[in-house]
Amino acid sequence: MASSKDYLEYVLDQLSELDEITYKSMMGEFIIYYRGKIVGGIYDDRFLVKNTKAASEMMPEAALELPYEGAKKMLLVDEIDNRDFLRSLLEAMYEELPIPKKK
Repeated sequence: MASSKDYLEYVLDQLSELDEITYKSMMGEFIIYYRGKIVGGIYDDRFLVKNTKAASEMMPEAALELPYEGAKKMLLVDEIDNRDFLRSLLEAMYEELPIPKKK
């Protein structure tokens, strides 16, 4: 099932307090970037983030879910309505995320 553009717009609005949030559409889903690094994505209308130490500490009860078959499990963000939490989450994750490889 592909994610809806409406859900993408809602998540982007919730993340609007952060600078440099971008996304790319990929096979009906959306990859979310923060300051050039992949933080997660929207898969089947679920906001999933990479399973970093900071993310797992901030969301100890979060479910680990597959974004798609064959992928690494990611953390499901339940507090999607909490802008302050989302800002803190992505800021905490940023340093742990790898620098994207040049193509």
